[in-house]
Amino acid sequence: MTRILVFLLALAIGSCSDDSAERKIAYEREQKKSQEVFAAISKAWQFNTVPMNPQSENLRASWGPWRVFLRELEQKPQSTITAFRAKSKLLSTRAQELQDIPPPYNRPEVISRISVLRTKIHELDLYINLDRIPRDKVTALVSEINVEIASFQSQLAEIARRNQIPREQGESDLIRMRDTSRAIPSPSKPMKFE
Repeated sequence: MTRILVFLLALAIGSCSDDSAERKIAYEREQKKSQEVFAAISKAWQFNTVPMNPQSENLRASWGPWRVFLRELEQKPQSTITAFRAKSKLLSTRAQELQDIPPPYNRPEVISRISVLRTKIHELDLYINLDRIPRDKVTALVSEINVEIASFQSQLAEIARRNQIPREQGESDLIRMRDTSRAIPSPSKPMKFE
């Protein structure tokens, strides 16, 4: 009976040491993967926040939330994946603050570009906070965000260009007449019941 107990005890000790060796190997594998992901994300994390035209430079100077958002994009996390996660969460918050667009640019084409940019930032935050970070998607999103920022800045220049086109005589009156929101409602006739 004691031989059986000694045998079972030796077997249990032997299997525990195998588990710890396997866990150690798995842990080292996970560490290597996370270091590779960190290196890939760190290399790709380069946002182009330089103003492309005078309009984007003026907007950066005058619109506080946009300036803060771009400043956050410029600051690259350095230490760990956790720092990238914190930065993406902060970027998501800053993107959400881009609601009140200044009056000359508060147009559907600008609002839609801001919405797309906000969506891409939220998507980046989502992917980077997963347990297994899809590095290809994160690096692709960084380049997509750069494209959206460039698109937004190009739209600002387009709006400025359109505003410089002189209007013909009577054109503004015609535009006002076609505006259905300014229409005078017709008085409703009281119904006669017989």
